[in-house]
Amino acid sequence: MPFQSLSFLALFCLTLAACLLAGKKSRRAGKALLGCASAVFYLWSFTPRVLCGFAVLAAGCCVSWAAARYLISGRSGRGRVLAAAVSWHVFVLLVFKYTGFFTGGRLSIGWAPLGLSFFTFQQIWFLKEVYTLRFSAQQVQNLSGGDYALSVFFFPTVSSGPIMRPDDFFPQLNGEKFLRPDWQDAAAGVYAIAVGMAKKVLLADSFGAVVNNGYRHLGELSAPAAWLVILGYTLQLYFDFSGYCDIAAGLARLLGIRLPVNFDSPYRALSVGDFWKRWHITLTSFLRECVYFPLGGSRRGSARTYLNIMAIFLISGFWHGAGWTFLLWGGLHGLAQVGERALGRRRDRLPVLLRWAATFVFVNIAWVFFRAPTVGAAGKVLRAAVLGGMAKPQKWLLDGLLLSEVRAVRALLPALTPWLNILTVTGLFGAGLLAALLPGNTIRRMDTFRPTFLRAAAVCLLFAWSILSFSGITTFIYSNF
Repeated sequence: MPFQSLSFLALFCLTLAACLLAGKKSRRAGKALLGCASAVFYLWSFTPRVLCGFAVLAAGCCVSWAAARYLISGRSGRGRVLAAAVSWHVFVLLVFKYTGFFTGGRLSIGWAPLGLSFFTFQQIWFLKEVYTLRFSAQQVQNLSGGDYALSVFFFPTVSSGPIMRPDDFFPQLNGEKFLRPDWQDAAAGVYAIAVGMAKKVLLADSFGAVVNNGYRHLGELSAPAAWLVILGYTLQLYFDFSGYCDIAAGLARLLGIRLPVNFDSPYRALSVGDFWKRWHITLTSFLRECVYFPLGGSRRGSARTYLNIMAIFLISGFWHGAGWTFLLWGGLHGLAQVGERALGRRRDRLPVLLRWAATFVFVNIAWVFFRAPTVGAAGKVLRAAVLGGMAKPQKWLLDGLLLSEVRAVRALLPALTPWLNILTVTGLFGAGLLAALLPGNTIRRMDTFRPTFLRAAAVCLLFAWSILSFSGITTFIYSNF
């Protein structure tokens, strides 16, 4: 069930009221009700694929649970059990998402359970933490099967994360605020949901219209149009995934759960390494702790360090999608980080503005491979950006963009009609860049959020505008990975 829909908002309000009322009387009853509600959200469409997907995740949950209990039992063969459980999760992921890639398209499942990629990494992280005793045997012993299942299907995070360590979630289930949030948490949660909705519905989907139009007319792109498409996707992807994380954090906060920060103004980064400390932070943490460190990290010389860096970014690219474009995207980021390590502190001597501009341009260009359906299509976009000529973008690039808003301006201010296209593009991209570069992190601001009349009015305005724009709902991009 998509977050940006009236049916979700209505069902969430009912779920919130029921869970909070039950939680006041009995924490166990509140957990059980929240678990049932999470299953309802996952199974909402009740199609055969959704039912099968739910069964696949439930089976994986049982594998992880059984393996964790064995890992704390003190019996021999812990390493073999860990390897078997991790292999199971990787095998399931490969079968559903990568059969077509490895068979050249001759054999393909054609679908994957919702949230499978995030589920897989979270299960591996859980097993690794139990094996290394960072999540202690006593903590596992005190963990019930119901609590573990709730962590798997917790509806704010089940489809697109963030990827959480065991210590990020389980201790909160017995904390004072679980299903008993105070008014400050409630206000902060509503604020984050409103901001996230606005990011997704008003910004991400608007940029998506420009990007989709551009990819439908690759052969007709001028250089300015190509750069609008490239920058448009850079902003679309950020507001789409950041918006999801804001909504998820707001929903969880209303239930008394705090989610980890997943974004920290990534487009303000001064290097590619800095970018990955700010973008999808939980994925970066997982790859560092569960792949990079076990491979040896930076402890075995420069050549091995560079090889390990390339390995984690190729894995990151392939995790995002079964295609050469994703591998190229991951490879580009890996090479950029290797180059930055080789330069060392010499790069830091460059002017700050130059370092920011170089990083931002690189990230924009790399995102082309992330978005393009084929390597050839990516090449066409980049070729048009350099050799496409300086003709102004044609009207088809703005088809479907902010239709309701444009109609309202035409009705109220008809004198602006000849200038609407340029005003729309300037306003959208200007607002997008400002929103991406200037404010602080939404989830961090939740901790200091204090409701005032003006803030309440702003939140209501964002909610109303977003809800009025719910028509033509699109899924969150990262729910496809």
